[in-house]
Amino acid sequence: MPTHCRTRSLFIRVIVDPTRISGFFILTRSGFGGIQRTASAIWSGDIVSRWSDLKEQIAAGVGVGLSGVPNWTFDIGGFTPEDRYRRGPNGAVGPVSGMDPAQVDEWQELNTRWFQFGAFVPLFRSHGQNPYREIFNISDPGSDAYESMVWYTKMRYRLLPYIYSEAGDMYHKDNTLMRGLVMDFPADGAVKDIHDQYMFGPAFLINPVYEYKARSRNVYLPAGNDWFDFYSGEKLVGGQTVAAAAPYQRMPIFVKAGSIVPMGPEVQYVDEMPNAPITLYVYTGADGRYELYEDDGKSYAYENGAYSRIPFHYDDASGVLTIGRRSGEFSGMPVERTIHVRWISGDKEDALDFNAEPDATVSYSGKSILVRRGQANL
Repeated sequence: MPTHCRTRSLFIRVIVDPTRISGFFILTRSGFGGIQRTASAIWSGDIVSRWSDLKEQIAAGVGVGLSGVPNWTFDIGGFTPEDRYRRGPNGAVGPVSGMDPAQVDEWQELNTRWFQFGAFVPLFRSHGQNPYREIFNISDPGSDAYESMVWYTKMRYRLLPYIYSEAGDMYHKDNTLMRGLVMDFPADGAVKDIHDQYMFGPAFLINPVYEYKARSRNVYLPAGNDWFDFYSGEKLVGGQTVAAAAPYQRMPIFVKAGSIVPMGPEVQYVDEMPNAPITLYVYTGADGRYELYEDDGKSYAYENGAYSRIPFHYDDASGVLTIGRRSGEFSGMPVERTIHVRWISGDKEDALDFNAEPDATVSYSGKSILVRRGQANL
């Protein structure tokens, strides 16, 4: 939630059993190697609302991930705006309507680009001094800025099955969500000096836009893999730099061939639909594996083994997706699940149309199911 107050650190105590303290979460501006073992996440402090600061945040987050700290964040839009944004003709600016009209376009675009980036970091949060940071205070409904920020908010929530699975692996497998390219492509020497792109989990290549009025940016696609444009499904060969389109409302994102990405429906909060259908986006052209991780989302029972995993395996040669046998259980676990499948193999007009009919739908009850490309329902 956007906030306007100046906050040094956030300390939360969560009590599940009133007879004991079950756990802590600390959001702190100061950190060090190993701080993740103290239930702490860090953010980058009072950064400035400038394009150069936006760019520097990419390398900062990559560096934190490389150090082994999985939960990192920043103030979307920068905490401290320059005076040209903070003071308008009538004094301190709250909503953008009070800003000097000459500064409005840049302020809105800066926040839009930062917001797009912020939707793909471990902790998604907006915070800062005035001007106000709510979407409706930055721009009006129907504007490019407003509609883009709404779209990426909804996308973040659609990706909850993927992001929560990655969060489960942070705890159980010491995983890192925001990954420097050297972590996943160590054999590709070209990625060693790239600090303005990163992987968001194993599937997404994220490429923030950090220049005012830029409508494209160079993106290096790591070698040894094919890549798909997230929005159009266009397939590209790795080992090359492309001039990726970056219209105002979209940040360039590519997905690695062989990725299996679980998505959910559009929701307003995390446990609105605990038994919601899952849609698996299968990016063909390579074999792939993924595990959907779930727990009750409310307690610390996962620390004692109360969680489940559903493994997925895609064999590209046969075109068969295996939805494997579920392992584990937890209180309130949905036993029956509807799983939709969408195959992404190249340019597809409805590649990211969430209202499009799935290519296949299966009813899953915990036992292994095979789904073959071309198969409709089971």
